[in-house]
Amino acid sequence: MSLAPVYGLVLAGGVSSRMRRDKAALQYGGKTQLDRAFELASRHVARVFVSVRASQTDDPTRAQRPMIVDSVAGDGPTVGIRSALAAYPEAAWLVLACDLPFLSDAALSQLLRERDAARLATAYRSAHDGLPEPLCAIWEPAAATALAAYQAGGGHCPRKFLIRHAAHLLEPLDRRALDNVNTPEEYARALAALDTVS
Repeated sequence: MSLAPVYGLVLAGGVSSRMRRDKAALQYGGKTQLDRAFELASRHVARVFVSVRASQTDDPTRAQRPMIVDSVAGDGPTVGIRSALAAYPEAAWLVLACDLPFLSDAALSQLLRERDAARLATAYRSAHDGLPEPLCAIWEPAAATALAAYQAGGGHCPRKFLIRHAAHLLEPLDRRALDNVNTPEEYARALAALDTVS
């Protein structure tokens, strides 16, 4: 059996309520978070798309990139992942949140190298709580049916899905790579940290 090709999906459909401004448009070194994530994924897989809600298709931060518009009911990242699996059912998906400013080429290389296509997903184990990190993970085509059933049963949290379905979990070599940015204070700290390493 041949492995499904891996496409990239940058999740940018959130409402950024805690940040109080669009997280996809936050800038680091003159590039938006969305552009940084898109370019990072593009170095590892052949095709990359941005996951958006229908109301975001004309947004200038997103509109310059190939998009997959939410096509199933509900909200949250599970909807974006399901919509990608429906749009290209032959593909596995390297799913990335757009708000991972410390994510590195090394982290994506490890994820792709240690992928277990026999599982529904391959994900990192959080360096903070040991639980699966669903928003820097590879979701296999077979996850589509299971995700649909999960959502139909009232489930919406992709992390709980990965726990329930025994995802292949990896230990991150770079413990900071998956730190995300949800508040203005976290953004300020990330800017300062990235400024000191650049």
